[in-house]
Amino acid sequence: MEAWLQLPIGYAGLAPFLAGFVVALALYPLRVDGLAAAAGFCVTAWLLGELQFPPSSANGKLVLVVLAAAALGLLADFTFRSARTTAYVLGVVCALAALWVFLPALRQKAALQMFIAGGGVAIVVAWTVAWTATLHADSVRAGAVGLGLGLGAGVSALMTASAAIAYLGIGLGAACGGFLIVQMIFNRRVDAGLVFCLTAGLAGALVAAGALLLGRLGWIEVAILALVPLAARLPVPPRWPVWAQAGLASFYTLACGGAAVALRYV
Repeated sequence: MEAWLQLPIGYAGLAPFLAGFVVALALYPLRVDGLAAAAGFCVTAWLLGELQFPPSSANGKLVLVVLAAAALGLLADFTFRSARTTAYVLGVVCALAALWVFLPALRQKAALQMFIAGGGVAIVVAWTVAWTATLHADSVRAGAVGLGLGLGAGVSALMTASAAIAYLGIGLGAACGGFLIVQMIFNRRVDAGLVFCLTAGLAGALVAAGALLLGRLGWIEVAILALVPLAARLPVPPRWPVWAQAGLASFYTLACGGAAVALRYV
């Protein structure tokens, strides 16, 4: 087992998937299944050596910000009724956090380029987090967003940036896959909540932004990845069983995330 954890398929695939699956299954009675995304992401970060405090790198800051967002989402789920305005406010807060994560990289650019890149990253993060957060009451579509965004951003980053940030995205997608599998097995929806949506939306957006600023990912690919939360809103027959709804919603988001990967490959 230890040998498997030293391979990418282990620490970015199997380990976060199992973590997401077990946490979603174990916490189902407590209605905090949304912690599955944070659990899987955290496992990958720990196995990569990026789970450290205080953070000493952009990846370390990324992990810290995502975990803080998960804590904020959990607090919000227990303290007040979420509304669309809440999602927009959280999107802005996460955009500011993203600028803090990538501030060293932005400072290396000329003033105009820094303004354009920083503004673009802030818009992408705010958009992605806000539209993902509005799905907090729909665990099937929220899980599909985490799957498509995590894998799409992770694989795109693997082709253009450092492997570490790419594996964080892939680990997120694997964890969200575990979250979806629990719903498909029992043919019942679980609770996503803001804790899941903030983790998935912010982590996926930050991986894409990191591949843009620290690698060679283009703005077009990042824009396509930002459309994943909208792809999850495509029609899904309400009378279908949950496992079929999850499969179709995942197809939509994986197709959108895959389009960014395909464009980068071409």
